[in-house]
Amino acid sequence: MGMKLSQFDFELPDELLAEHPADHRDESRLMVVDRKTGKIEHKVFKDLINYFDEKDVLIFNNTKVFPARLFGNKEKTGARIEVFLLRELNPETRLWDVLVDPARKIRIGNKLYFGDDDSLVAEVIDNTTSRGRTLRFLFDGSYEEFRKKLYELGETPIPKYISRPVEPEDEERYQTIYAKEEGAVAAPTAGLHFSKHLMKRLEIKGIDFAEVTLHIGLGTFNPVEVEDLSKHKMDSEQVKIEKKATEIVNNAKIERRKICAVGTTVMRTIESAVNSDNTLNDFEGWTNKYIFPPYDFRIANCMVTNFHMPKSTLLMMVSAFMGHDLMEKAYKEAVKEKYRFYSYGDAMLIL
Repeated sequence: MGMKLSQFDFELPDELLAEHPADHRDESRLMVVDRKTGKIEHKVFKDLINYFDEKDVLIFNNTKVFPARLFGNKEKTGARIEVFLLRELNPETRLWDVLVDPARKIRIGNKLYFGDDDSLVAEVIDNTTSRGRTLRFLFDGSYEEFRKKLYELGETPIPKYISRPVEPEDEERYQTIYAKEEGAVAAPTAGLHFSKHLMKRLEIKGIDFAEVTLHIGLGTFNPVEVEDLSKHKMDSEQVKIEKKATEIVNNAKIERRKICAVGTTVMRTIESAVNSDNTLNDFEGWTNKYIFPPYDFRIANCMVTNFHMPKSTLLMMVSAFMGHDLMEKAYKEAVKEKYRFYSYGDAMLIL
């Protein structure tokens, strides 16, 4: 059966869950772990530059988080309903897959009103899961005006574990500085640590950047609930790898450079598009790639990632990449040294 779920459980004190980002993006802490020697170092994120040389490659996920969380009122009762936009099904008909909370009150045919002036209305046209619904938005105006309206009314979808209300800083900080392709409902958090200043310094040092896109869905937060890891199913997410990125990465492979996946989403993206000769392929489509040990990584030879939750698929990928014993050792050390966990937390560089 291979590894079991219970091997990915550990005690995580609540106070280590980061409620706020670090004061400066590149001044989070950075744990550096060497897979060959098992050595663990404690650094600051901007020290990352010292581990890379000219012509090494960093691969980033350039997805952009949109303000996916809306609050509306149900017709007649006026009950406050949270609507979480998951994905747009059809721009012409303004159909969206959403989650609603509380869900038991929201039935097919119900209308929801948004904004102080009720200028945006949605009708429930289908049930998809216990909390999932398909909504049709009713709005007088062009598609551009409709999107603008959604943005005005929506708020940054910071993860549920953060108990405070959304603050103005979240709009900027729950987004990477290189975000451009819109479509994620959660940020690729390893990328949140890169500042403009650090990117500039990396560029001056001659380090190459490649960009790929994976639009992160809420499935990224789903804990695994089956003891046999292979029985877990990942949600599908939309990905895109362009020729420009494959050329940068494949050249670096030929030259035996460091190729660093910035985040688990980048790792999943590139592992979803590998040729039979272990080079990276351009690709546009969907992936439900699920990486758990044992796994043979074929593109990246190092990665940057945050500290993940017990029993998460993200922790399983990290274990597959660094080896289970070393992962356990590093995580024990992280708890002991009070590293900050999860979306706004600290980072790890695995070499």
